[in-house]
Amino acid sequence: MKSDLRGKEEKFRLADVLTVSFGHFVHDVFSSFLAPILPLLIEKLNMSLSLAGVLSLIQRIPSLLNPLVGLAADKISVKYLLAIAPTITAVSMSLLGIAPHYTVLMILLLFMGFGASMFHVPGPVVIKNVSGDRIGKGMSFFMVGGEIARSVSPLVILGAVSLWGLEGTYRLIPFGVITSIVLFVRLRNVKIEKGKDNEKEIEKVKDTLREITPLFITLAGVTFFLALLKGALTAFLPTFITMKGQSLWAGGISLTALQISGAFGSFLAGTYSDKIGRRKTLLIIAVVAPFLMIAFNFAGREFAIPILLLLGVFIFGSTPVILAIVNDNASLRPAFVNGLYITLNFGIGGAAVFLVGLLGDVLGLLTTYKIVGFTAFFSLPFVILLSKFKIEK
Repeated sequence: MKSDLRGKEEKFRLADVLTVSFGHFVHDVFSSFLAPILPLLIEKLNMSLSLAGVLSLIQRIPSLLNPLVGLAADKISVKYLLAIAPTITAVSMSLLGIAPHYTVLMILLLFMGFGASMFHVPGPVVIKNVSGDRIGKGMSFFMVGGEIARSVSPLVILGAVSLWGLEGTYRLIPFGVITSIVLFVRLRNVKIEKGKDNEKEIEKVKDTLREITPLFITLAGVTFFLALLKGALTAFLPTFITMKGQSLWAGGISLTALQISGAFGSFLAGTYSDKIGRRKTLLIIAVVAPFLMIAFNFAGREFAIPILLLLGVFIFGSTPVILAIVNDNASLRPAFVNGLYITLNFGIGGAAVFLVGLLGDVLGLLTTYKIVGFTAFFSLPFVILLSKFKIEK
């Protein structure tokens, strides 16, 4: 039976949600290769932590085009963008190990950024259309695909390095190609409702921007201070662990533990935000996550993994809730508005990782981790300000 994605459909279409979530999983397995092998790349190319942080900015540069991708996605079918993205990302990220110098590394990550834009901009829009009146739950499924991917990714890339060496990871490319084929076949009969062009039926772009700018400024505040905490852990945790004298595998396992709990947190937060409210859910996250980061900094080795598990639940839980808020307020240009937020989110995330790397060079990662634990509390005023906006849940 053919799937029919209708904006007004009230039914939660589980099969379609799982299809997009599966694509998200495979795509993000590849897109998350950088952090686990970053210690090896730092050693191979003699990079500073600041240059390592720049890499995160480089892979986010294509996100500047996300609003344009969103405008196009409101008028054309986006399923083919979803289908091709895993191949682009798989090729670029599987070749990181053979990069002979920093410039090639930047080019590969730039291509990966294009692949990420092609997947992440239309993905939440499709999820919204197939989730009926349970958008939070749909976003949770979507984010779980990504978080599980980032849980598995360190084991996949480190296992590949163990088998074939750093320069042999290109052998993973076929998995991305096969996934693109599966997505193309599975989605070929899925109909996606296109945006309307009639000016009498749809707002002009400038009107849309004027409407959403105050909300986006507030969400940017929430995102930035939580991104400092999240970026410190996701980008530099394996490096932090190895600097403390533990093995690369210990760093990879720690990152996997964080991401596994993040998958659970993403599902839990988005689903419960449908029940208890978006702002209340973010408020809980903004209070608890900083305390957990502070506890992680002062805990002994035996408590590190349990605290990381709790941290993952809370720091990753904010994303599906914010995506639900954005799509609750997406009006008649959902892909455009979603593209704007993805651009904002990627840009803030990249800047946060760079800032963490810069502070790590100047103050050391141990001190930097303590700083981001305390600065995460600054997200609280912005969460409180969300009460001024219309949030459906």
